[in-house]
Amino acid sequence: MKSARFALVSLVLVFLPAFTAVTPLAAQNVTVFATGLDGPRGLKFGPDGALYVAEAGRGGSNGPFDCEQTPPPVGPYHGGPTARISKITGPGQITTVVSGLPSAISSLPSGDTEGVSDVAFVGNTLFALLAGGGCSHGNPETPNGVIQVDIAHGTWSYVADLSAFLNANPVANPAPSLDDREPDGTWYSMVAVRGNLYATEPNHQEIDRISPTTGKIDRVVDISPSSEAWVGPTGITYHGDFYFGNLAPFPINPGSAGVHKLAPGGSLKVWESGLTTVVGIAFDSHDRLYALELSDAPGFPTPGMGKLVRVGPSGQVDDIITGLVVPTAMTIGPDGAVYISNFGAAPPGLGQILRVEITE
Repeated sequence: MKSARFALVSLVLVFLPAFTAVTPLAAQNVTVFATGLDGPRGLKFGPDGALYVAEAGRGGSNGPFDCEQTPPPVGPYHGGPTARISKITGPGQITTVVSGLPSAISSLPSGDTEGVSDVAFVGNTLFALLAGGGCSHGNPETPNGVIQVDIAHGTWSYVADLSAFLNANPVANPAPSLDDREPDGTWYSMVAVRGNLYATEPNHQEIDRISPTTGKIDRVVDISPSSEAWVGPTGITYHGDFYFGNLAPFPINPGSAGVHKLAPGGSLKVWESGLTTVVGIAFDSHDRLYALELSDAPGFPTPGMGKLVRVGPSGQVDDIITGLVVPTAMTIGPDGAVYISNFGAAPPGLGQILRVEITE
């Protein structure tokens, strides 16, 4: 059982031959907004109206180094500066905002790439969450952390070192098995709320607050003691309270994941159960909850089995779009459409951003 490990690509690339055989249907009000991305992950609209996308990159050849490594067969990783952030101003109109960010690829034959995992704006300033950095990822000079991006000049600087924070502040209840431990973490999602940034880390099972002005890191909640089973917090959003989705242990047991509510005092409540491998969540302007599922099939993630669902006030779950190929993140645009990182855990160059028109 993959109880403590978040490794999207290592679990899905065994299905590589099927990737090009499944695409969402136009009948589902889906259009391809962008293509050719390297592992698209988190995405947000900026104050300029453009869509900013985090990309995992292609890893590299550096490492392993003399430090704690992720155990085989996933580790050791090899790193390089191949991750980036892209800006999309219209269908197919893609430019690079910043490149040369740390990326890491696993030792699995299929590959498992980590890089930039999410982006967020505080005012007009862009911040990004790094997941492919750190010594255990073959990037000892560029740890995992939160960075500030100068969009005008394509440069970046560190705000906070999350690799160091994990090392100095272990969670209360580490994973039942250390065969999949990620020393630098696999940071997944980030949201800006009232001037601070909040990030999820599924491998160690925590949510942390980062001050973009001082770099101070505080643990908001340690999820590890809350359940005997691995929860794995992934996509996070704020809607009066914090809400986050989770993966649940692998192999996949359909209906074993859900959406959790995090109250200001740090208490947790299951908001919606019966979902599967939730990697992204969002509320629309009508207060309706959308959840993005990596794969709704039992066993291991299967290309073409990802979907977007909507949860009604009574708890009824309706499929909005099916046939997604290992999607990794979502956001709702100013136009009310849902934008999805599709082929997110796929070989470089296959990544897509889909636009889903919501008609009802």
